[in-house]
Amino acid sequence: MKISAWVMRFFQLGIGGGLRQAAAMPADVISLLQHLVRIPSVNPDNTPGTGHSGEEEVAHFLGGWLEALGAEVLLEEVLPNRPNLLARFAPLDGRPRILLGPHLDTVGVGGMTIDPFSGELRDGRVWGRGASDTKGPMAAMLWALRQCRGELAKLPVAVDFVAFMGEESGQWGSKDFARRHAAEYTFAVVGEPTSMQVVHVTKGSLWATLQATGKAAHSSQPERGENAILKLTRALDSLDHHLGHALAAFTHPVLGGSTLNVGVIRGGSRPNIVPDFAQAELDMRITPALAEAGGGLRLLREMLEDHALPVEIVNAHENPPMDTPANHPLVQALLAVDPATQLAGAPWFSDAAHLSDGGVPSICLGPGSIDQAHTVDEFIDVSAVHHGAAFFEAFIRRL
Repeated sequence: MKISAWVMRFFQLGIGGGLRQAAAMPADVISLLQHLVRIPSVNPDNTPGTGHSGEEEVAHFLGGWLEALGAEVLLEEVLPNRPNLLARFAPLDGRPRILLGPHLDTVGVGGMTIDPFSGELRDGRVWGRGASDTKGPMAAMLWALRQCRGELAKLPVAVDFVAFMGEESGQWGSKDFARRHAAEYTFAVVGEPTSMQVVHVTKGSLWATLQATGKAAHSSQPERGENAILKLTRALDSLDHHLGHALAAFTHPVLGGSTLNVGVIRGGSRPNIVPDFAQAELDMRITPALAEAGGGLRLLREMLEDHALPVEIVNAHENPPMDTPANHPLVQALLAVDPATQLAGAPWFSDAAHLSDGGVPSICLGPGSIDQAHTVDEFIDVSAVHHGAAFFEAFIRRL
């Protein structure tokens, strides 16, 4: 079955994650956003809080909607039943290409104080998981493409729509896409809730686990054992001092300094047993200067070696920062659309950094505020979605 036929059947039957009843195809950008929120696409990797997780269903819906606009749609499976979506409105004929690229997944829904998949329209807002991060920006981009659908095949710059899986965990979607398709693109506008500011610089990140081992013994004779928790906490105290000073030297005029946070610590089994094992999970935020100096993992290893700290690094995962020049022609084209749109930086991380690292100059842009992302009562203002859709439409028409 073609994707467009699949999605029409989806609406005729009123089935699919979160849909409460049969519905017509969305007739405006807010209806579109509500439908997107009503299709659960919770990232399954980090405590989803629901049995309805994964990106496949929303990818199929989007594929049908985009095919109906005249796009050629590809679903590229990155992990089992977890695809990226790529929609082209113009052939690969050598013209410059840009992409509009939000992510398909949301964070989990545990602890939410509202129905996460209601898509309720109330008090001038759309409520539900993903309304801000990042189905609001997605809906604005999609609606702009709909409004420009008669022109997309003829523009001197081709505009594709790409939706990435897995952004809220390992960013496998954007990494896979960069490996397969980076050579095809000259620029990427990644959909994130930036309050319509052009985020052109972001920090990278290092997630790593520090592990200490010891020797178990009865707590009545602790001298016969070796306490792994104490080894670890003393090492962390040393790192906080020495590594903290080192990170402060790697600054950025917009992003500030690199930082370190100890977010998780675990160890031991009972209070009457000397613990023989302990772990701590670290989050280091990396400026471009630190990345150029070798990165966060290299600096962490050097600190452990220089100060002879009795811990080892396991499960390290480092993501690059992003620093797209402010004078890039398409950055300037975005700024020219609306005088209220300004350049900005952000300490958080997104798919844009992997695209940029893969050779596609990228920025983040979209309606909604990052302050509402991942919250227990997530929402986006209707007026922000309308503004975002109008902005993206104007940008496309200016191409």
